[in-house]
Amino acid sequence: MSIIKTNMAKAKEIHKTNIRVAREPKLVVLDIEFQKALETSSDTAAIVSKKQALRDAPSDSAIGSATTEAELKAQWNTTILGDSPY
Repeated sequence: MSIIKTNMAKAKEIHKTNIRVAREPKLVVLDIEFQKALETSSDTAAIVSKKQALRDAPSDSAIGSATTEAELKAQWNTTILGDSPY
């Protein structure tokens, strides 16, 4: 039995911060793509959808419902956020 316990509330906040850090450069790239699409009158729906998914990532319900470190780490969405920092 381990004496050390994980403070899940703190771990969840750290996880959300990691998501915010990972998404920042991706949002910058998408902002540029969006501007280019506007300049050429191209469809922006896919770009808007990707940006919204990045914005929504920290509020994913799986973060709130995670009860262990493993569950929290497994919640990292590599599809939109890239490689996991864990």
